Amino acid sequence: MVTVRAARSTDYEAVLALYRELMGENPVIEGADGERRFAEVLAHPGTTLFVAEEDGAVVSVATLHVLPNMTFGGKPYALVENVVTLARCQGRGLGTRLMEHLIEAAWGAGCYKIMLLTAQGYGARDFYAKLGFSDTDKHGMTLRRAPPRRPR
Repeated sequence: MVTVRAARSTDYEAVLALYRELMGENPVIEGADGERRFAEVLAHPGTTLFVAEEDGAVVSVATLHVLPNMTFGGKPYALVENVVTLARCQGRGLGTRLMEHLIEAAWGAGCYKIMLLTAQGYGARDFYAKLGFSDTDKHGMTLRRAPPRRPR
C-alpha cells in the first residue's frame, strides 16, 4: 500500500538515505547539523517535503516551495526540488503518485504555475513530461557555486 503525506521529523533518516542516493558523491548534511537543517526545512513557511511510503517505509521524497508573487494577479508559484525515489523502488508508480499529490497541493495553494529543473541525461525528462511538465515555453538555467552532481 502506498501513502503520500507531509514529512515529519521522524522521517529524517529515511529522507537522508534518499538524498544520499540522489546526490551520488556530492555530500549531504548529516548528523546534528543535518537534523537541525531538516527541522528548519520542515518549519519553513510555504515549504512542504512530501514523502511516499510503501508498506510503512519512506521510499520517495519531493520538496514543494510555494512562493509569493506580484505578477499574475498576485497568485503564488511553486518550485519543485530534490525529487528522488529509491532506485530499487523505481518503475512502480511511486514517484508518479508523489508528484501527483504535490501538483494537487500546488494547485490547491492557488499557484499559477509549477516549475522544476531536471538533470539532462538521467531519464527524468520523460517522467516529468508524462505528468504534464513541458520544456517548450521556457528554458531553464542555473548558476552553481558547487560542481554539478556526479553519479556513483
